[in-house]
Amino acid sequence: MSDAAFEAFVRRFQDMVFATAVRLLGNPVEAEDVAQTVFLRAFERFDTIGESPAAAGWLKAVTRHACLNHLARYRKRWRLFSEMARTADESETPMKATLPSPDSPAKTFERERQEQELEQALRQLPDHQRVPLVLFHFDDMSYQDIATLLGVSLGKVKTDIHRGREALRKHLAGTDASR
Repeated sequence: MSDAAFEAFVRRFQDMVFATAVRLLGNPVEAEDVAQTVFLRAFERFDTIGESPAAAGWLKAVTRHACLNHLARYRKRWRLFSEMARTADESETPMKATLPSPDSPAKTFERERQEQELEQALRQLPDHQRVPLVLFHFDDMSYQDIATLLGVSLGKVKTDIHRGREALRKHLAGTDASR
């Protein structure tokens, strides 16, 4: 394996990995950390996946799992700190890419602005709503596959996606009203 080949591999897939991570995590800094982890795993298996036509799918799956693991660790840490805060003081409450188009520049600009607003609104959703929404709409996973992956009921997935869509609608309607 050559360093140049791996560097070309990273350049080819870095935007996809980062976009997947930022959509799932809602935080660009955390997404960068996860992307680094994903490419470290890719480096370890580069002889196998480097030229494979399945590399993009493998990277997307590894990114998805790394993000879900990151979110699970974060939730456990948050729960631990919340429990510590309760025991310390019982009266204190716990802390809580657009493709070029033949459209006019104005239409292209407007579409890009709307996509940026959607991405920003997605980042503001709580994890339990953002993650299933991203898996469904961006990764084309079925409700059942999402439920299995997240270890929750099918009903919870449907409810979280519905509530996430409603929150996005309200946020985006508020953004348009402020113009």
